Amino acid sequence: MHAAGKSLLIRNALARYAPEIQAALLEAEVENGREDAFVPGYRLPVLDAELESYFASSSIGISELGDYNGRRLRLLDLMGNARTRTTKTYPSLVMVARAVHYIRETGNSVVIVTPSSANKATALRDAVLGAYEIGIADPAHLSITVVVPEGSRDKLWASRLSTDPGLRERNPVVSYAGEPADGVKPLAYNFVSEYAEEFRSRYNVRLWYTLDITNYKVADVVRAYIERDFLPANPYRLHVHAVSSAFGLLGHNLGVTRITSAAGTTPACRYFLVQHLGTPDMVQSLYRGSVGLEYRPEYKLDESTGLYRQFADPRFPQETFDPYEYLDSTFYTHAPVTSAEMNAIIHSRGGGGIVVSLHECLERYAFIRQTLGPAGVVLPADPRELREWSLVMAVTGILNAIDRDLILEDDILIHGSGSYSRTDYEPISRKDLSPVADGDGLARRVAQAVQAGGGAGCDYQ
Repeated sequence: MHAAGKSLLIRNALARYAPEIQAALLEAEVENGREDAFVPGYRLPVLDAELESYFASSSIGISELGDYNGRRLRLLDLMGNARTRTTKTYPSLVMVARAVHYIRETGNSVVIVTPSSANKATALRDAVLGAYEIGIADPAHLSITVVVPEGSRDKLWASRLSTDPGLRERNPVVSYAGEPADGVKPLAYNFVSEYAEEFRSRYNVRLWYTLDITNYKVADVVRAYIERDFLPANPYRLHVHAVSSAFGLLGHNLGVTRITSAAGTTPACRYFLVQHLGTPDMVQSLYRGSVGLEYRPEYKLDESTGLYRQFADPRFPQETFDPYEYLDSTFYTHAPVTSAEMNAIIHSRGGGGIVVSLHECLERYAFIRQTLGPAGVVLPADPRELREWSLVMAVTGILNAIDRDLILEDDILIHGSGSYSRTDYEPISRKDLSPVADGDGLARRVAQAVQAGGGAGCDYQ
């Protein structure tokens, strides 16, 4: 590995590319047409000093990581918000800004409802809190309910929304103990579908179910504009991302599509998906056309090491502690609906995917820590302190792919979508969770939050 080079920080990416984001939003509005479910429009507030300040946490970094076996590696650092350390900050800020514009135009109140494994919930809650702090919204008009698997608590970041009694009551974190973990998605979706009209007529609030890929793609177009403006031109660059549903890469692709369409060309960029053994569905779908246990390689226990091993499929881990391990609960989506779109892109342009194990990540960990250090990414010396494995997974995956001759490209951009350790945050306490078993329980908790009124917070301006 050759030495890393310089780093560049692009400050306030959302403010910088607000016109491009707004154009993507308006295009999405036309494509979506009239929607049955509530959407707070597709317009951002005017980019004044307040909104610019609100978007300030959306900086993006680019760093040279050096060469590895003849490949040039760069990092697109999407983890600059110290209150989230994940890329979910960008779409979350854009969604809340849209809600703010709607509230200003209509005077109506909005309750954001979203399921999450952890990071989307933390980022959206932070975006709502930021709107209170800047003064562009207040708890009486804007609030959020997140629905998370019970096992996600350790990855949920505490903030004023959980420590301030009024804000906690108004913005609940609802936990669900059912299986599978991604059952939080139909639970939240069905609640909004069934109760939206009742909440509108009884409480005069609009329930907004935000787990729609459009809400993420329109913000993640900034990745493509950053690439265009700050990286050497290479239409065939390989973009590496640890994915659950690949919202971020599809957002980048939307941005590239808009850029190339304006230039009269077609997209050529390539994508490389990294997943873990708990949910390898996108990689399976890409290469097998389907998902399921029958499409996994067979692992056999090596009694001399205690590891499970296989060498038949280079796109799956060669060694693992457990063939079905959940390396990180962030990646919890089974059979994502985005697979078909991503498969078509990769099959037509090139790219690929790989599955990694915890054992492989640990084998690479010290090397990855040393490689990322000059880029300003601080990994704990003890990997047991790491709570978000996205970035380590992505780097492990591309290094394995290079070593196994699975890729052709020599210009590689790793999308750093998430990395944080135990010392970066305080987890939300168990007493601040609101357990529910079904949609009726969720409805009761949201109604309680709505009836709690504005609570503590900033004055609405």
